[in-house]
Amino acid sequence: MIFIKKAVEILRAGGIVALPTETVYGLAGNARDPLAVQKIYEIKRRPAINPLIVHVNSGEQADEIAERNALAKHLSAIFQPGPLTILHPLRANSGVAPAVAAGGAKIAVRIPAHAIMREVIEKSGLALAAPSANPSGKLSPVTAAHVLAGFGENAPPVLDGGACTQGVESTIIDISDREEITILRPGTITAEDIFNAVGIYPGFVGIDAPVSAPGQLRSHYAPSVPVRLNVTENLQADEAYLAFGAPQCAVAPDLLFQLSEKRDLTEAARLLFQGLHALDQKKPSGIAVAPIPQTGIGHAINDRLTRAAAKD
Repeated sequence: MIFIKKAVEILRAGGIVALPTETVYGLAGNARDPLAVQKIYEIKRRPAINPLIVHVNSGEQADEIAERNALAKHLSAIFQPGPLTILHPLRANSGVAPAVAAGGAKIAVRIPAHAIMREVIEKSGLALAAPSANPSGKLSPVTAAHVLAGFGENAPPVLDGGACTQGVESTIIDISDREEITILRPGTITAEDIFNAVGIYPGFVGIDAPVSAPGQLRSHYAPSVPVRLNVTENLQADEAYLAFGAPQCAVAPDLLFQLSEKRDLTEAARLLFQGLHALDQKKPSGIAVAPIPQTGIGHAINDRLTRAAAKD
């Protein structure tokens, strides 16, 4: 484990570190250093078509790399710092390594709220490309231990900031003009939150949509065992159960993880990856998941679970 001073030194030298954010742990490197960005892709074994999010500390720093329109700036003022990522046209003289945007013309930018991540950005003076700190396609890490377990002996230096408070990756939106907002990846900032803020109800893209932002691969966020969704009865032999509310089927206590006994979607999102990691470590035959309401934050939970259950 490392501390902030060491993390800053590594990043300035072109290295990679795992840092906490309020959503999940990120695998961070200098977004303007092509070799650092290449290391991120190599460490994660991430497909080159899957772009990265750039983390900055302010709207002014965002303006150095992105062409932000008025609606984007308005949404940023409301929801950032926080778990919202906005896809903008990439500024021509941004200096950002082309691989960050997967060679595209748009760049995903977030202003994180986590105090440690913000201090590292401030002290390093860098814009940080930082996808989730896990092998590509696998379960997202919400603790430092998850990062270390995911990469094993190839783990990068990790700055331990405790468990992430949001538990799922940021909401990603694309703003084509002042009349249309599209959610490319749902998160804890919901469509209803955006509508209440600006009076525009966002559309959603489906699981098979072309990849234009992080987290859109069809098979993603997956444990090492098969996942079954909307299960209320007839568990298979040695199958674990991810419950939401009172379990509706018989399951061994050691193969049960409760997302929220009181059926609170915010709590369920915060515990989603913790639960999947905990059950996966027990080496069950599979993980069955209780039905999750497709409303509010439930969109984000179901998005992650649907991709976890998808076949390549």
